Amino acid sequence: MTPEDFIRAHTIVGRPILVPEIALHLASEITPLWQASEDWLAARNIAPPFWAFAWPGSQALARHLLDHPDAARGRRVLDFAAGGGLAAIACARLGAGVEAVEIDPLAIAAIGLNAALNGVAITATIGDIIGTPCRWDLILCGDVCYEAPMTRHILPWLRTLAREADVWVADPGRAYLPSDGLTPFAHMTVPTTLELEDRTERNVTLFRLSAE
Repeated sequence: MTPEDFIRAHTIVGRPILVPEIALHLASEITPLWQASEDWLAARNIAPPFWAFAWPGSQALARHLLDHPDAARGRRVLDFAAGGGLAAIACARLGAGVEAVEIDPLAIAAIGLNAALNGVAITATIGDIIGTPCRWDLILCGDVCYEAPMTRHILPWLRTLAREADVWVADPGRAYLPSDGLTPFAHMTVPTTLELEDRTERNVTLFRLSAE
């Protein structure tokens, strides 16, 4: 079974509540991935399927971009830790040149399938690109500060990129969001599910990250 076949077999095509313009392959209550245990995933050598959910940060980024198209139109955009590529697809719809980066091969496959669903072209890059010189105008980071090691790994590089590009961080109140160097510019409430979060909605803030 190819990664694409696995995704088709374990998801349904749905539309995020906040961004109904975009279709995605998503886990839902009727798909095996929704209730998959760690043992089930490990037995199949599958990483946690973060790509199969429209997380609050990515929904907020996509909604803001579609509502403010000049922020992305004609620019070189990086969707960092892109998941299923929701924010990347929003930018591609606006005429941006978009690269979406993930470390999970299934996420890369999902980005390709989701881009095709929406009739857009996205360059999907697999691997840890921390340390790569800046080649973008806008970097999007949706909900990336959920673990201390992850935040320590990515933040110095993102601050370096902020010398040359706009770096946006969309955060729904995660514990490891840095306390300085962030300027809020938008807020929105994103409905969520108790299967993924500890509440039925998340208040997401979009920040601009300042350079070191």
